[in-house]
Amino acid sequence: MSPEFWRGRRVFVTGHSGFFGGWFSLWLQRLGAEVTGYSLAPPTQPNLFEAVALDGGMTSIIGDIRDADALSASIRNADPEFVFHLAAQPLVRRAYAAPVETFSTNVMGTVNLLEAIRACTALRSALIFTTDKVYENIETGVGFREDDRLGGKEPYGASKACAEIAVAAYRHAYLDRVAPVATVRAGNIIGGGDWASDRLFPDAIRAFAAGDALRIRNPEAVRPWQHALDPARGLLMLAERLSADEAAAREWNFGPPDSSAVPVGDLADRMAAAWGGGASWIREGDKTAPYEARLLNLDSSRAKDMLGWQPVWSLERAVNASVEWYQAFLARKDMRAFSLSQIDAMEGAN
Repeated sequence: MSPEFWRGRRVFVTGHSGFFGGWFSLWLQRLGAEVTGYSLAPPTQPNLFEAVALDGGMTSIIGDIRDADALSASIRNADPEFVFHLAAQPLVRRAYAAPVETFSTNVMGTVNLLEAIRACTALRSALIFTTDKVYENIETGVGFREDDRLGGKEPYGASKACAEIAVAAYRHAYLDRVAPVATVRAGNIIGGGDWASDRLFPDAIRAFAAGDALRIRNPEAVRPWQHALDPARGLLMLAERLSADEAAAREWNFGPPDSSAVPVGDLADRMAAAWGGGASWIREGDKTAPYEARLLNLDSSRAKDMLGWQPVWSLERAVNASVEWYQAFLARKDMRAFSLSQIDAMEGAN
């Protein structure tokens, strides 16, 4: 990544009020980019957006990506050189409860974005962020490669696989004449500032802070865990590459090494140790829980070989940095400064 590359660049980010979008937008601010964000209001209270005073360093537009006219007008007014589509309905269990909302947000929201950027005259590249759950998972334990078959046994993964197909169609039908467009599939992201319900790290922090045991329904499920800043760095690297190399307009995995693909119970042990104070977890059986894959891993050889990207924070470092963020927040520290220091640490470790 070239920090000087981003200084003064006009960048449009959807989903900036969310957890990953917030970290990514903060990093762009640190790099000196002119950032415009388009997103729903922060989805939780508290939230990263307010904790780091994100709107103080960017143009923040509260809007719904399902509103095609509003989204198109915002992109047209921003006249971006780079577009990052991070907005989504990102929760697996919520997708079970609200499949129509999930498909309309993740599929048609993406189509609305793709349609809007067809009219961008200054665009140099666009990245669409999906998920590691887009693959047809037969649970062999072998890391998925970008050319593996797409699938989806539950609404969230299926909606994101549909979004991938939509991107491919728009790329070949329209956007090859506008700017290169790529999709990015990342692993299970952790980090400070996530307060979503039904997600392991936020659930753990809420339990530990209250002196309760974290309750886990599926401790044997294996996931590729990584700190949000590692795939965020990959997005920046890929956007730079895309602006100069149209051959990079394809699908990319940004996942952690195999050593970071561990069971949920293993990650809970690490979180409890990092938190201290006797933090613990217990199994909570739930026979009514919806389907979730037991094994999931990514092969990120393409990013390593062709882009030079690989994670720089180990799982231990990722967990510790995440726990340190929440403890700093509870101690009422300056969270913008604290978060920027973690971004600086990621840049320095690269």
